[in-house]
Amino acid sequence: MCINGLEPINSGKVVVDGTDVHARSTNLNKLRRKIGLVFQQWNAFPHLTVLENVMLAPRKVLGMKRAEADEIARKQLSHVGLDEKLNVYPSKLSGGQQQRMAIARALAMSPRYMLFDEVTSALDPQLVGEVIDTMRALATEGMTMIVVTHEMGFAREVSDRVAFLHKGKVHEIGTPQQIFGSPQQLETAAFLRSANRDRENERDQQEK
Repeated sequence: MCINGLEPINSGKVVVDGTDVHARSTNLNKLRRKIGLVFQQWNAFPHLTVLENVMLAPRKVLGMKRAEADEIARKQLSHVGLDEKLNVYPSKLSGGQQQRMAIARALAMSPRYMLFDEVTSALDPQLVGEVIDTMRALATEGMTMIVVTHEMGFAREVSDRVAFLHKGKVHEIGTPQQIFGSPQQLETAAFLRSANRDRENERDQQEK
């Protein structure tokens, strides 16, 4: 939220491509065109179809003609595996499909960077995998992403750097190998132990 200029900061700076996000002179609308943001809730327009939801921002913000926006929206919906849901309304999608639609909507703006804010936290466990697979594919394609997540397996596998936040502060930052294999802070180690227990309990429940 701070990187995208939606939440003010109390101190320090947030700099994107040399631009101070929170400087009074910054054109936030211009800067935000570089940054795709996917929220916990997908916030789709219920009266628009999946295709129309994804077309909306390119038409309204970038001024694209309908045909061009339609082509881009179809491409991105196919990219996230929703090419058979173009004319469906959001309420008819599963939670995982709705979140993938939100990812396609952000990608339709051709961002340079993608921000993900706990995009799997509102999903049933069985739907998390399809969203994680979509994000994993984006990482493989070279998309720069900042991801807030409790999905430790995904963070370990995909990340170049991992930061552990505790009580609003960065307690530890390093490579996935260092953070997960040899955490230096007690809070990081305690969190990872708890996350491992939760994952084992979830696996046991699924087996039952």
